[in-house]
Amino acid sequence: MANDRLPPESDLGVTEDRRIKAESARSEAEQFRRLAEETREIRDKHRDALEMVRQEQERLRSAAEAARVAGEDARVAAEAARHATMDAVHATAESLQATLENMRVIEEMRRTLREIRDVNKLDNN
Repeated sequence: MANDRLPPESDLGVTEDRRIKAESARSEAEQFRRLAEETREIRDKHRDALEMVRQEQERLRSAAEAARVAGEDARVAAEAARHATMDAVHATAESLQATLENMRVIEEMRRTLREIRDVNKLDNN
């Protein structure tokens, strides 16, 4: 049984190999842990960036809706202004027509007054 054991120098070599392998495994495990941490950080940054994009899209959607509503309000206001303008044009046309009628009446009265004056001149002569 004593022959089954390695000499003490061999034990030191095996122990040293195990220690090197264990250190290598610890180093590799630490490297994987760092990579996993970096991956989590990148994932978190990516998630934050996606959230910012989502929020910006929501703000843009809200702005677009506000612009659409404002555009619709402007369209309604323009339509009301168009109707008011048409009403004003019709009122102006009616006023001009009434003025024209009044001018015709006045011209007719002048003719009548001239005729009366001419008749009076004839009577006075």
